[in-house]
This record gives sequence, C-alpha cells and structure tokens, in this order.
Amino acid sequence: MSADPAFAALRERFDHRHRETTGAAFVLGEEAVLRTELTALDAVLGGGFRRGTIGTLEGPPSSGRSALAARLLAAATRRGLGAIVGVDLFPPALAAAKVRLERLLIVRTDTPLDAARAADIIVRSGAFTVVVIPALPSGRGTSTAAWTRLASLAHRSNTLLIALGVEASSELRYVASVRLETSIERTRWNGPSGPCCELIGYDVRVVVRKHKRAAPVGDALVRCEGFEDRPLFVDVREREFVAEPAEEEDEVLR
Repeated sequence: MSADPAFAALRERFDHRHRETTGAAFVLGEEAVLRTELTALDAVLGGGFRRGTIGTLEGPPSSGRSALAARLLAAATRRGLGAIVGVDLFPPALAAAKVRLERLLIVRTDTPLDAARAADIIVRSGAFTVVVIPALPSGRGTSTAAWTRLASLAHRSNTLLIALGVEASSELRYVASVRLETSIERTRWNGPSGPCCELIGYDVRVVVRKHKRAAPVGDALVRCEGFEDRPLFVDVREREFVAEPAEEEDEVLR
C-alpha cells in the first residue's frame, strides 16, 4: 500500500510528459511547416513543406518547377529571407510572383562544386527560411557526403533546402525528405491561333514520388496564372497535353 502514492505520482508524470502522444502529435505545427498556400498541394504534403529538410522539384524545363520554387520564395520572404544559389530565376518574374527581392540573396556559380560550397555557407548561417539550389549531379564535391552534410545543416538551422532539376541523383534521392515531379497538363492562351496569341496560364500536375512522413502517393493539380497586369482576355483557349510514348519512357512537353 505504501508504494501506491509513489506509483500514482510516477504515472502522473508519464501522463503529463506523453499526453500529446496521439495522432495529433504527428501533425506539424505552424512554425515547422512552410505552406505554399496552394490548397491541393499543401494537402498532399500534409500541410506543406517541412522546414529543416531537403525537398526536390523535378521535371524538364518549362514543367512548372520554377513557378513552385517562386511560390516558396514568396512565402519565405514575406517574413524572413530567401536565397537562390546557382539557379537562373528571372528577378522581375520573381517580383511579379510577390517575392520580396530586398529579402532575397542571389548567388551566381560556375560549377556544381561552387554551388555546393555556397549552399553550405548559406544554410549553415541559419539566416534563411528557404534556399533554392540545383539538383547537383554526382561528382567530386557533390557526392553522398556533400548531400548528407547539407541535410544535417538544414536540420540544425531549420532551413528548407529545395533542389531543382530534371531528375535527382541517387545521392539526392536518398537524403531528400520530399520528392515532387512536375509536368504541364494544360495551357491557356488568349487570342486567335498564330504568332500573336498570348500564354496566360497553365496547370501543373505535381506527383509525390517520396514523402518520409507519409506514403509516397498522391498528386495535385496546381493552376498557375500570369502575374503581370493585363487587359481583359478576349478569346481564351485551352490546350491539353498528352504524353507521347518514347523509346524508354514517356515525355511531357510544354
């Protein structure tokens, strides 16, 4: 009987410490997630991109990957800082996407090794919410050790590191927490067919290829519109893209 009070006290301590160990405990808090504010995409990501991790946006040029990167940079620079290392993103287009350029660091690099070194310094500083880099190919200075180091630095600094490229290397696939594949599914044009018609928007299909916190399944359709001010559209036409079989795999072209 004398042990009952001690047992009750111990149980109370455990209940207090582990009270939140329920399904709700595995839902990330607002400070741990960077939302794109694209409802469908945030839903398949479980709320958004988790900070302190590496994510990839993979797809051919003009597949919508840069538009999603701009969305993340806009969210990052709204209250903090963002950085672009070795990736060609047009600053006026970023500004039109509501990225605050005065809070954006742009670093030009000549080689993958330079990009890896610059990303190491920037992420280690802990001053940036989002850092966008190329999906560096395998090679000297960009091997498994380099990506493992960047993943560790991102975790310690609570930085979201986003890699853009056609396809992630085997080393990047291993350390990435989230891998997304992008492709253009539909385009919208203004005006009659011909050289004077204007692209006014497009839909991007985003497929989750890997997600460490959930089953790697799911996709979202993201509607992208032009950011620039335009007069009223007079003749809007849509064109859907259908994948054509190649020798080894399907390709989606814009």
